[in-house]
Amino acid sequence: MIHGYAGHILRVDLTSGQVLREKTDPRFMKETIGGRGMNSMRLFDELKRDADPISPENMLLMGVGPLTGSLLSASAYTTISGKSPMTGILGDSAAGGHLGPEIKQAGYDQIIITGRSDKQCFLFIADDHVEIKSAEHLWGKDIWETTSIIREELRDNAVQVAAIGPAGENLVKYATVACNNSRMFGRTGMGCIFGSKKLKAVAIRGRGRVSLANPPEYLNLCRELDKNILKHPEYKQRKALGSTLLMNALNNIGILPTNHFQKGICDYVDKISGETLAEKYKVKNKSCFNCNIHCSRYYLTKDTEGEGPEYETLCSYTSRIGNDDLEFALRMNAFLNKMGIDCLSSGETIGWAMECVQKGLLNKNDLDGLDFTWGNKKTIEKILNLIVKREGVGDLFAEGTRSLARHFQNNTEEYAFHVKGLDMICGDPRGIKAFGLTYAIASRGADHLRAEPFFELTGRYEEAEKRFGTRDAGDRLADNGKAALVEYTERQALLTDCMTMCKNIGLSMDIIDFEFAARLLKTGTGLNFTADRINRSLRKIIETERRLNIDFGMDSSQDTLPKRFVHEPLKEGPSKDNVVPIEKMVKEYYKIKGWSTNGIPK
Repeated sequence: MIHGYAGHILRVDLTSGQVLREKTDPRFMKETIGGRGMNSMRLFDELKRDADPISPENMLLMGVGPLTGSLLSASAYTTISGKSPMTGILGDSAAGGHLGPEIKQAGYDQIIITGRSDKQCFLFIADDHVEIKSAEHLWGKDIWETTSIIREELRDNAVQVAAIGPAGENLVKYATVACNNSRMFGRTGMGCIFGSKKLKAVAIRGRGRVSLANPPEYLNLCRELDKNILKHPEYKQRKALGSTLLMNALNNIGILPTNHFQKGICDYVDKISGETLAEKYKVKNKSCFNCNIHCSRYYLTKDTEGEGPEYETLCSYTSRIGNDDLEFALRMNAFLNKMGIDCLSSGETIGWAMECVQKGLLNKNDLDGLDFTWGNKKTIEKILNLIVKREGVGDLFAEGTRSLARHFQNNTEEYAFHVKGLDMICGDPRGIKAFGLTYAIASRGADHLRAEPFFELTGRYEEAEKRFGTRDAGDRLADNGKAALVEYTERQALLTDCMTMCKNIGLSMDIIDFEFAARLLKTGTGLNFTADRINRSLRKIIETERRLNIDFGMDSSQDTLPKRFVHEPLKEGPSKDNVVPIEKMVKEYYKIKGWSTNGIPK
């Protein structure tokens, strides 16, 4: 008997209406572990390389980990994967909440959706019962309304709903999927794939249980993890502020994106910080399934309420675009969550336009008369509405910054801050060199979560020398040793994605190493997981993602950073005079991986 895993794979073809239930193959799970690894390997094996991302031929995969739904803290995530409409390469996004455990309890390790429905639909899964139901009455509804209506229709407030908003319906290339209203599958346009299949939502109800191979030993390991979380020096701050603690933290080291990365220091950070949000607007903490940090926050202002925002949304709609009004940013957070739009990609299109206007490369006539001066709230709100509806210039913005800049040309591409078509996150790599390398080599584009080498911010120099061969690995401004750090944390990040765990615990807090993970997996599943076996699987998955992207047309020239971060030093603050020597670092990374000088796995 296979333990931990739910034991089945569900395949649904929306074109024919065919539903198949397959048994999970233990050999495949040992190779892929679960979650993102399972999804990526499945795409490599089954997806036609020339499939248009918004065609019926694209695949939509929802994967959970082997221990999701168990007593393991922070293991509530789900990964959604497919060929990205945003980038044309591998796309995936993960979110917490309560969806993942429900998929597992319904009896599934992975849900594979193909084809395209001839009518708007939603997929209802209740254990063995799978039904494609009409969503014509849901089309045009926002995510919060959709979730509420589905639960009322099914007469079950416990049903877990992954839904898109109007942005996904209108095929905005960076549309999101949301579960629990505010837990966002935010990156690479998974909501656009939903919309392209005329799939409004996936609603799931499970009444099964997760079996474990060795419950007493597994319980002891879970208790050990819980104790390590509670005694971690960052526990109290993470619980109080969540990821918004980074507003002040990054500003203090001079890398908080301000006015579209023109500066790394924001003069008004105290007005928009996580501390101010918590003091003025937070009314309670919220948590994903079975997590003891409760790092999410519910806020209330005079005109809106919602969950979050996480750091990336808060920064994207404050300092990155020159806005000092925190209440406005909170209102935009709720709007993005309801409509289903990625905060980073939408924020980058706005920041790009504002800088291009500042530099005289664009004007009002180019932008439907909108005034893209820094922090213009009327323009920000107007362009977001146009993006959702794909009206006017919003239709161009809905394609993403890379496409937008290619349309306008006139040197505007220099200010489109993306890698491989995915817009950059809110961390200036000039002051965090390992993160810069991570953005460059990440398999889904400009992304920190493919490695998140938080270790370089810790100043743990002796440990850096032991683990990575140089004290510089613990120095954020050094480039030496960062390829080794990124290669290590890339595997660590993938492990958390395969186990569908939260990276705050599995990676940033550096609590789970490969040995501890092997013990969890072995006692949970009964399969012979060892640290060596896990690392072999992780390396194979990373190489498989690389080969898949090469098949999609990616090459080593795209393992780079936008010009600003390589050639324009920051002018002030603790990261002053720094740039990222990205070419040198990428070559070192290839060497450690054992890849060719062109970045091709051997």
